[in-house]
Amino acid sequence: MTVGLVVVSHSERAAEGIVEIAAEMAGETRIEAVGGDGRGGIGTVPDEIEGALAAAAGDEDGDGVVVLVDLGSAVMNAEVAIDLADVDAVIADAPVLEGAVNAAVAATDPNATLESVREQAEAAAEISKV
Repeated sequence: MTVGLVVVSHSERAAEGIVEIAAEMAGETRIEAVGGDGRGGIGTVPDEIEGALAAAAGDEDGDGVVVLVDLGSAVMNAEVAIDLADVDAVIADAPVLEGAVNAAVAATDPNATLESVREQAEAAAEISKV
């Protein structure tokens, strides 16, 4: 039983960097980065997000995937990908980096659920930086 994570950014490099940081806290949690327009530019592509969802979900023992997104159209494309995917997935309304780190920590709990990981990701919105 595991919850996977997908980080969606308009920048492939930003998504990979966020995953690199979150993975430090993630233990064995599957975290996938997806970003860019598929041609090296800025944007997001629903088909690529759908592929990342499947990879983060892993085998049939998975408990779903929490998706973290950076900007507006990433939300829209993540919603399209979730509709297309054969994966139980939810989008967290959270700051993408802080939410990914919180979600990565939460996902290491052996009793983690899709909802508990999303809640922890969204709790990052309440963290004051100064």
